Formats: sequence, structure tokens, C-alpha cells
Amino acid sequence: MKKATLADIAREAGVGTATVERVLNSRGNVTASTIEKVIQAMRHLGSTRALPQRYSGVLRIEVLMVRRETPFFKRLNDAFLRISESLDSSILLHRTFVDENDPKSVAGRIAEPGFRRVGLIIVAPDHPAVRERLSEERAKGVAIVQIVTRIDGSNDAFVGIDNYAAGRMAAMFMSRMLRGIKGRIVAVCHSGVYEVHRQRILGFSDYLAEHSDADRMFSRVLFGLDQDLRSGELVESAIEEDARIVGIYNAGGANAGIAEVLKRRKQDPHIMWVGHELTDESRLWLKSGLMDIVLDQAPETQARRAIDTVLRKINFLTVEVSTEPVRFYTITAENV
Repeated sequence: MKKATLADIAREAGVGTATVERVLNSRGNVTASTIEKVIQAMRHLGSTRALPQRYSGVLRIEVLMVRRETPFFKRLNDAFLRISESLDSSILLHRTFVDENDPKSVAGRIAEPGFRRVGLIIVAPDHPAVRERLSEERAKGVAIVQIVTRIDGSNDAFVGIDNYAAGRMAAMFMSRMLRGIKGRIVAVCHSGVYEVHRQRILGFSDYLAEHSDADRMFSRVLFGLDQDLRSGELVESAIEEDARIVGIYNAGGANAGIAEVLKRRKQDPHIMWVGHELTDESRLWLKSGLMDIVLDQAPETQARRAIDTVLRKINFLTVEVSTEPVRFYTITAENV
């Protein structure tokens, strides 16, 4: 590829050569949006020209996440942090946690980040105020990527696993491993506010319905809001009310609460437990036999692909980024 000239960069950015020269020589009198266009054009053309230090981090991407305290989002946050250190110096990645229980404040953060951004990677509860603010950001030309879970009514790029398939996978394992054992199966999830959980429960329910067996029945869904104490209490109450429970599928993130209940009841007949996310704790539960299967949704892969998708949308990358669902992993005591 021939070396990109000032004229090439100007043509790609839709500005004049004098504007490109002012950016490259840090002469001022250039708007932030124009600087972004020039930098994006340079990267798109593969230009190796050095940028003035003052333009370090001029292209800002924000990542909005929820539930900082959960193992999954800790892994996701750590992945974004590691990746940010390897990005081009012109890119700055902001990581922000918002309160999922206050969707209006989430919408407020979307609307007023406090800085100019070219991209937004977001996982947030589905709420009318959130949808409205995202629509406004789209109109401004912000590249939006939804990660982990979708918000209804949008055509934004999505990075995440096939959650319906994950639910079906959990049901398939449970059906086959409990073959010949009579009893009831329960599922646990956050609530109906996240599409990720709705899809997992739907896939789980559909598989069991399609492969119905009189010996095993899917009896109920428990909404634990991904809170360990609440989820544990709901599971324990369900077991005490129905001694026939032989399987638990946790489609959410409150695995520690369920683990405590099963530990306390270790003298009871074994209850098959399938959950999500490989962590230091779930490794131990798998090895001890307390937990049977973990479906891990590879947050590190999701973080990398989400950033690449934003960079592709703003023409910073020239190669296409996969739009296929991220592969999830099945982990047992044998491959933990």
C-alpha cells in the first residue's frame, strides 16, 4: 500500500488538506469532531504519521456496565482494562458502572457522559428511558454496541452468546444426566428485566417441553435479582416445600447463595446444579461435586469483540468483525 498523502487523508476525512495539516502540526482552530475524522481517516488508510501528544486519547469509547460486585462483571471489567492498555494511543476507554435499580439515572448517564465519545458499549436494564436516550445517541452518530444482553427495539450491534441455546444446553444436560430419576426441576434468574435471562429460561423451558418426561417436571422459576441472600433463601424454601426437587438451573449470577444452601443440605440426596460463569468459587464447587456443570460465556472474548466492533463502525479498523454469537464453554469437574 502506498503511503497516504495529506490529500488522501483529507479526501477520506471529508475535509481540506489545510485542515489535515493543522491537525498533524497541532496548530489549533480545529473542532473536536474534525480531529476525530482526521484521526479515523489516517487509521483507515493505514497512515503511520505520528500524531501530536495532545491528541492522545482523543477518540473516546465508554463502556457502561452494571453489578460491579458480581464475578461475571468483574471479569468483564478486568478484560476491558487489560485490552485498554494495548489500544492505539489515540483511543481512550472509559469504564463506568451504573445502578441497574435506577434506570432513569442510567439514562441520564447515557445522555450526559461528561465528555465527547465516538462509541458506547453498554449492558443495561431494558427501560423506556434507556431506549430513548440510546436513540438520541444514535442520532448523534455515536457507534453503539450492546453487550451480554439486548435492549428491545433496537438494531444495534450485539456481542454475546446465544442465550436461548445456553438455556437449551442446560436442559439437555439435566434431562440426560437425571434420566431414570423422578422429581422436579427449578430455575433461578435475576428477573424479567434482562433479555439475557428471559432467553435462557425460555430455551430451558422449551427443551424440557419438547422432551417431556413424566418422571421430571419443570415446576417453577425463582426470581432472585442476582442477590446471593435472596436467591439462597428462595432455593431453600423451594426445597423445603418440595422434597422432590432433583435439579436446579441458575440462569443468573447468584451462585454463591445457592452453593451455601446445598452445602448446608449435603446430607440430602444430591440435587443436580447447572449454573453460569467459571470463577475461582465455581471451580471448587465443580471439583467437590457440589456443582455439576458451568456454562461460561467468555467475557474476555466479548470485551475484545465489542471494542473491535466499535472501531470497525467508526472505520478505525478495515477488517470485518464477526457478528456470530460468542461461543460459550461447557465446564465440568473433568475439564475445570
